[in-house]
Amino acid sequence: MSDFALTHREINKISERLAYKITQLLKFSLNIFYGKKYAKRAVILETIAAVPGMVAGMFNHLKALRRMRDDEGWIKELLSEADNERMHLMILLDIAKPSWIERGLVLLGQAVFICVYSIIYLCSSKIAHRVVGYFEEEACKSYTEFLEKIDSGELENVAAPDIAIKYYQLQDNARLRDVVLRIREDEAKHRDRNHNFADCYQNKDLPAHQAK
Repeated sequence: MSDFALTHREINKISERLAYKITQLLKFSLNIFYGKKYAKRAVILETIAAVPGMVAGMFNHLKALRRMRDDEGWIKELLSEADNERMHLMILLDIAKPSWIERGLVLLGQAVFICVYSIIYLCSSKIAHRVVGYFEEEACKSYTEFLEKIDSGELENVAAPDIAIKYYQLQDNARLRDVVLRIREDEAKHRDRNHNFADCYQNKDLPAHQAK
């Protein structure tokens, strides 16, 4: 979008440095497998990105039940984030058309990340949300590169898949570039919100179900 900006949360604390290192490890792993194959790299990225919201939503849901306190909208927001990332994956699967081997890698990556992220969230919810914030920063960079390749003609600006047109309520003649723009906009929102979640833990500005 015209007002879009790549942003980076400055690293000032040990927890933020740890979160950033985890994100860089994920980025390094993605680059090893897919490099400049932007659509297929995005499939793996969205597979991973769809996990945190569901994991965080589940743990917040259980804590709210346990403590019998209001979550002040956190659960719904986290699950909405997970569903949005799932739709990104469905759209990109239609575009990238991964092989069965690549689909196997997607499932493996998802299984591993569910376990790892659950452990991180149980140990430190603040770090977990900061990881997602930094991860979404990288996602915004990746989609910006994707757009640059489309604009340069290196990647064909094919017709947008029907699933994307319906989900984003795009015009019937929408193209791939229109879809990538909307996905990047979503990722920027998740980036900012997860950094905000981490700030809430850091500043002890938490909803009733999280307050000690």
